[in-house]
Formats: sequence, structure tokens, C-alpha cells
Amino acid sequence: MNLHHLTIADMRTRLDSGEVSSLVLTEAVLTQIKSQDGQVGAYLHVDSDGALRQAAAADARIAAGERTPMLGIPLGIKDVLSTQGLPTTCASKVLEGYIPPYDATAVARLKAAGGVILGKLNMDEFAMGSSTENSAYQLTRNPWNHDCVPGGSSGGSAAAVAAGMAAGTLGTDTGGSIRQPAALCGITGLKPTYGRVSRYGAVAFASSLDQIGPMTWTARDAAMMLQVIAGQDERDATSAPLAVPDYLAALGGNLKGVRIGIPRELFVEGIQKETDQAVRAAIDVLKQMGAVIKEISLPHSGYALPVYYIVATAEASSNLARFDGVRYGHRSAGDSYREQLDATRGDLFGPEVRRRIMLGTYALSAGYYDAYYKRAQQVRTLIRQDFTAAFADVDIIAAPTSPNVAFKFGDNTDDPVAMYLQDVCTLPVSLAGLPGISVPCGFDSGLPIGLQLIGPAFSEAELLRVSDAYQSQTDWHMRRPQ
Repeated sequence: MNLHHLTIADMRTRLDSGEVSSLVLTEAVLTQIKSQDGQVGAYLHVDSDGALRQAAAADARIAAGERTPMLGIPLGIKDVLSTQGLPTTCASKVLEGYIPPYDATAVARLKAAGGVILGKLNMDEFAMGSSTENSAYQLTRNPWNHDCVPGGSSGGSAAAVAAGMAAGTLGTDTGGSIRQPAALCGITGLKPTYGRVSRYGAVAFASSLDQIGPMTWTARDAAMMLQVIAGQDERDATSAPLAVPDYLAALGGNLKGVRIGIPRELFVEGIQKETDQAVRAAIDVLKQMGAVIKEISLPHSGYALPVYYIVATAEASSNLARFDGVRYGHRSAGDSYREQLDATRGDLFGPEVRRRIMLGTYALSAGYYDAYYKRAQQVRTLIRQDFTAAFADVDIIAAPTSPNVAFKFGDNTDDPVAMYLQDVCTLPVSLAGLPGISVPCGFDSGLPIGLQLIGPAFSEAELLRVSDAYQSQTDWHMRRPQ
């Protein structure tokens, strides 16, 4: 296999044995970026010189005997995460030219561990979308079929891994934005429990939902990245004050007796037949490995879509008020502050961002707060309680990640509701603040299908263990786009 398509674990083995250097690996991935990104469009900014300097420094650490999971591994960062000295635009014209003076905690931890940062990855503007068609700068194409979307909002992060343009990437997941593009691009994507990874330095979309996580080829690779980025951070009051398990040590063992719940509500009406069949075949593999399969119900999950689009848009309305053309980013001309504000926000926010700000502002307005936002939060509690009840009977929940494979550009552009339905299987997990992972489980017409596994709060070790066990019996994660 080409160096640029190796898993992180394979790269780690070769680096530690001296078979390759980080400089050689980084050069191979940069060559792949130069060769492929003109067609794929995953990167908004590539820092070749910086990456090569970091690779040389990593090689010196390896030569000195250091052995840590991410040392010398070439990685990409979603453009919603602050990176000191590199542009951070959130794929929006509002932040065009903005260069943060600090790193997000997750980025800083990867750097400290010796990870090689290649550059910043395309996304839906301010992480609002399910296809990466909402970027203000460029389209990102699915490496398996360039006529199709890569999913969103972390579409650049997913496409970069699938195309061999990063061994792993950081994405963010608010309603499915790690898991859904991971499914559509045929890679593994983990949304950790809310609070497991610090959100410091992530430009906020919906503060009670946003979570940073790894996007890789395998569950083992995701465990390696999570090991570095997880843990409490004094700069994020919502980060959990819990010890971080040894995720790699937790891998292995059999699945005998593991109780896996199948929620009928997440096998949604209208799911593609091939997706349904592939996910159920994957569940059969888990059963053959000793897992106990049980039918369960999540009765309030059908309300997740409207609840999410009230809660998330309300929080977005508040969070995006800071982009006023005064403190950072682009500033439009105007004779008064009001004119300047209107021009900056009206001209530079994209249509989907404006739509969500208006929805959220309406939901928070006088006379409507109780009818919409308060009620949505009450139903969110019911959704969380459904999962709590389910996990009294099962250890893991299995479901589709997305109701369909990657769709063609423009198919859902004129129908926001159809676009929002792309996340119907992932939204309940986000509203409950639980961890979820998507792993490749099949193909339909050459396009990948994802299996979603969901666990109780802070059960990432068990989710990764079950996912790794599944990948030990299948080869979907070994396939690469031509």
C-alpha cells in the first residue's frame, strides 16, 4: 500500500522500527495533496513548510527514543478550530484572513504529542450543513465519486483521510458532522461524549452540542488520536473532570455477552434498501462474534430533528452575534456602526447561516421562547431519558449512520428539510450528549455505507473496542478510492 494510504497504526509501527521517517511520510502525503486536492478540494490552506519542519522535529524526538502514539503522524485540522499562525475562517467570508494568536486545546495537544499539522480543511460555513456545499470558498468532492458530496459539516476532514491526504483529521460534531461524513467517505469517525474533549478554541456553533473528535481509517487509529486530545481542560468549564482511560489497552477481547440494542426508530422510514441491508449484515457479524442482539425502542427520537433545529439555531443566533465586523475578521464599509454591522453580516454570511440565525432569533424572541426553545429543551430531556432507559438493558446501540449513501451535488440544495434529514440518525445521540462512532460496513453503487454504534456517557473505550472487533472481521475499512 502507498505510504499516504497507511493507517496511523501502520505509520506508527514503521516510524518506531526506523523503516520510514516522519519526513518521508509527510512528503508522501504532501505529494498526494498536490496531486489530488485540485480535484477533491479538501484543504483551504496547506502549510507545507511548517509541516516539514514539524516532521523533522518529530524525527529528532524518535531518534532520541521517544515513543508516543501521534509522534510524526501527518494530520489535518477542520477550519473551525483555532490554529496559531494559520488561517481559521470557518469557511466563511466573515473570517477571511483571520489568523488566531492561539491553538485550540485539541490542536495544542496534538502538536505537543508530535503530530505534524498539514493544514486546514474545508467545511460547511460555521459547521452548518450536511454536505460541505455551504462553504464560502470551494466545493469538496467525495473521493469515491467526484460527482457526489462528502457529507458535512466536516466534509473536508473526511475527504482528506479517504483521499490519502492526511492519516487522521480533527472534525467537530454538533448534530452528526463527524459521523455522517465519515459514513459517506468510508472512514471511521468518533464523536466523543460531550465534555470528553475540550472545546476551547473551537469556534462555537451550538455550545451545548459541539464536540471535537478524530476521523481516521480505523477504530484503532481513532483510539490513538483520542488518547492525546481527551481530558479535562481548565479553559473549558464544560470539559469533564474525569480520568482518561487507556483506549489502546482496552482494544481486543471477544464480544461474547455484549448486549447490542437495535432501535426500530433509527431505522427510519425512507432509508435506502441497500443501507438497511448493509447495516443489518454488520449487526449479524457482531452476533456471530458473540454479541447478544436485542430489539429496543427510543420512543422520543422521532422528535430529535425539530428539537435540534430549535436548540442549535437558538445557540447559533447567540454565538454568531460576535461577528460584527469590529473585533476580528472582515469589516464591510458603512457610514455608521449599524450600516457597517448590517453590511458585514448581511453580505458576508452565507444563506444557510443567515437562515439558522433567523430561525434561532425567532425561537428566542419574546412570546415564543416558552413555546419553542423551552419546550424543545424539555423534549431533549425526554430523548436523553430514552437512552438512559435503553442502556439499563443493553451495552451498545447499533443503527445506520446516514439513511443513504452520498448524494450528488445540488440534489438537496433547494430543499433545506431534505438536507436536514441527512442527520436524522445522528441527531438523537448529539442531543443526549452521548458518544457515537461510524465505521464502514458496505458499499452501494461504489459509495460507502456507515454503521453507527452508540454508547452510554464516557463509554468511548467500549465503543472503540466493539468497533475494532468488527473491523478485525471485515475489510471495508481497508478499501481505498481509486
